[in-house]
Amino acid sequence: MSISRKRFFSIAAPQDTTIYVRPGYNRMLAEEFEALKVKRVGLVKDKVEAHSQGDLRENFGFKAAKDAIRAVDRKMTALDRFVARNAFIEVDPASWLTKPTDTLQLGHVTSIEKRDVPGNRKQVFTFLVTTHGETASDADSGIECLPHASPLAAAVLGMAAQASRKVTLPAGDAILTVLSIRNPTQTELDRLLTAIKPPQVDDEAE
Repeated sequence: MSISRKRFFSIAAPQDTTIYVRPGYNRMLAEEFEALKVKRVGLVKDKVEAHSQGDLRENFGFKAAKDAIRAVDRKMTALDRFVARNAFIEVDPASWLTKPTDTLQLGHVTSIEKRDVPGNRKQVFTFLVTTHGETASDADSGIECLPHASPLAAAVLGMAAQASRKVTLPAGDAILTVLSIRNPTQTELDRLLTAIKPPQVDDEAE
């Protein structure tokens, strides 16, 4: 049975943690929260205007504005919890170009062999171990971004080249071997590091 890449590279469930991010991420979080506050003010105005139009039982504009306000409130709460739950350390990717390569660390390019247990199926992947939220891939080099907080990254960070380790991943047990460790090139960083985006947070209702 083939293994879904989405499942294999899925991010672990949210928990209290330190998240490494690129410069500007903290500012983007604050801007996202302020944008939600501004959006909510506009929706409240829409709700008040719709309320003035009469019978609320058939006032679809009022109901739509009310539902939209609730959705924004849930997103604001989720974002607030995301910020409160985690500590964010900004890391400049320029430092990745020359860092030591004795063991696998954030910012390194690595080739990893994954051998399934049982089954003995082997796959080789080449990753840039990167900061929170990066998912880009480079078709020219075959390199994919591997967020440092993913289950796979957590299993291999700190390993030396040619070292192996048996681990349990979301897709099952596997033996991982770090085939190589090197620094990225500036061209690779330019291709792989995309614009910083707001986090995808769960906006579950209270």
